[in-house]
Amino acid sequence: MVTVRVPATTANLGPGFDTLGLALALYNTLTFEELPEGLFFEGVEPEYATEENLAVVSYKAVLTKLGLPMPGLRITMETGIPICRGLGSSAALIAAGAAGANANHGSPLSGEELLAVCNDIEGHPDNLAPAIFGGLVASFVENGRPYIARYALHESLHCTALIPDFQLSTHLARGVLPQQVPYFDAIYNVSRTAVLLKALETGDEEAISMALRDKLHQPFRRTLIPGFDEAEKLAKACGCTAFFISGAGPTLLCLWADPEFDGRLAAGLSSLPGHWRQLPMAVDHKGIIVS
Repeated sequence: MVTVRVPATTANLGPGFDTLGLALALYNTLTFEELPEGLFFEGVEPEYATEENLAVVSYKAVLTKLGLPMPGLRITMETGIPICRGLGSSAALIAAGAAGANANHGSPLSGEELLAVCNDIEGHPDNLAPAIFGGLVASFVENGRPYIARYALHESLHCTALIPDFQLSTHLARGVLPQQVPYFDAIYNVSRTAVLLKALETGDEEAISMALRDKLHQPFRRTLIPGFDEAEKLAKACGCTAFFISGAGPTLLCLWADPEFDGRLAAGLSSLPGHWRQLPMAVDHKGIIVS
């Protein structure tokens, strides 16, 4: 029996569409106990207590890679990551199941091998990589193999999430994106992603503010998030360094260095239409922890 803690993640980071991800100090904790037979859940809503649960799917995928049969299983979950809010809830379940199966059988797979198994399920590693390794991670896939690079985030930079009381499916958020983009829009994003990584390392707020803009996904997805314009206006008025959609949304993320930012934002939060929760979050630098 093992317990796995997995952090939330925010993906894309403005121009880094399907490429960049950052681990955040908000967690799901899952315990995996192998049994002779059966599948049992604790702390899980009935509609998710099935073999299709992503933690079960990834657990089985690791055992298949190891050439082992799927046993009975009891999974206990403590979920701090909200579902369908753009904070990597699906990736966290996949990563947890894979890490749990690996640990229950002597941890023969490396982190990179676990990422490959998980990526076969998720289809892209931008949330999975920071969930597994922690911190700021860039990733891509070539011939089915994920490649990653880890980057530093300057200690002056902090994150605050604005989480609404409604969900947004990744499928819907993908559906509003164009099938083709202008050549110069692609250049716009590539150039800003390259500058962004160094600016996040050095804490250059002016460069971060400009480099976190994008033309590939946010102009389309913002229309699916009621209150986006008002939240952006408030965050900028309160002094945030940059403001962007977390993953596919609808959570919005503020990146800031001004220690007064969170207080000013809290004072103005009631002015936003709808119901929003303000959640300051540290960066998680450890990724998955197994105990």
